[in-house]
Amino acid sequence: MSPELNSLGIAKPAHRTRVVAAMSGGVDSSVVAGLLKREGYDVVGVTLQLYDHGAAVKKKGACCAGADIHDAKRVAERLGIPHYVLDYEERFRRAVIQDFADSYARGETPIPCVRCNERVKFGDLLTTARELGADALATGHYVRWVAGANGAELHRAADEARDQSYFLFATTPAQLDMLRFPLGDIEKSKVRDIAAELGLGVAAKPDSQDICFVPQGRYSDVVMKLNPGAAEPGDIVDLDGRVLGRHTGIIHFTVGQRKGLGLSGNEEPLFVLKLDAAARRVIVGPKEALRVRKIGLAHVNWLTDAGEGALTCRVKVRSTRSAVPARVTRLDGGRADVELLNGEDSVAPGQACVFYEEESTRVLGGGWIVRSEPARAAA
Repeated sequence: MSPELNSLGIAKPAHRTRVVAAMSGGVDSSVVAGLLKREGYDVVGVTLQLYDHGAAVKKKGACCAGADIHDAKRVAERLGIPHYVLDYEERFRRAVIQDFADSYARGETPIPCVRCNERVKFGDLLTTARELGADALATGHYVRWVAGANGAELHRAADEARDQSYFLFATTPAQLDMLRFPLGDIEKSKVRDIAAELGLGVAAKPDSQDICFVPQGRYSDVVMKLNPGAAEPGDIVDLDGRVLGRHTGIIHFTVGQRKGLGLSGNEEPLFVLKLDAAARRVIVGPKEALRVRKIGLAHVNWLTDAGEGALTCRVKVRSTRSAVPARVTRLDGGRADVELLNGEDSVAPGQACVFYEEESTRVLGGGWIVRSEPARAAA
């Protein structure tokens, strides 16, 4: 007779199931560790020091450094679980921060949180969890792990306002087998209540904001430090290539941007349509030129067997956007073409296009946007 599955879907009693809880020092990951401990699991807390060697103690909205590591230690002590702090700073610098700077230099709009999940938290940390003899790695992400007929599935969180599935599209099926997301069915307000019930000192702690390694939100400072050439000046041109003005570096712009162009006296508002990094040009035009119907993706990760031909689904091209109807055609070499059935505005290279099942909350996969085809081609 097969052993009964525990609440994590593992065929062991909770007390014989070791779970590594990724603890950033925030309320979400702290509650994950607390819930698992309360259920009787063998919990080991692990905190990754990702930057600054603790120098960001007073930085509000940070994570994985300074005061947050201290908070994670205090929570682990309160719960009576072992806790380890691992120095991943060099790995984080190479895999996330440098990639962030290089992406901006290429005229892209990167998403470092995806890279962190993909390359550090769900890459290196999963390896560490296995070395610690863990059966699962649990995180505080607001997504749902579902045991499907053909294996583990990734689904949107029950709390749509907190859903983080867009940032986890690069999670592979093999990684998903070992990952667990205990907060996926819980609303954020309830999470804070649970933290208070468990006596955790982080119950009222503010959520982390913006990009953790960018001081005061000035991402251009980080880019210029790591890639000084990205701040070289160039021309601002219209769709016909006429020079309208000058800029101080393409890293200060993103597709869809209207403010900060330094242009005036035009008949209609102008928006950034495209960034030409090689020529150091910012191409601008009217709002209607932002409309895109086809996009090309690279490094596509599939969480389902898409098969041949076009897949009808819904997609998100920005984390803050709603999912829209689309057809995704799988190509060789990890590529895909996406037809946006109703079009979308401000589709930026470097962002992700994430696929969702039409009539459910399931994430089917996603890829990185590398090109787009607007109704009117940019210069």
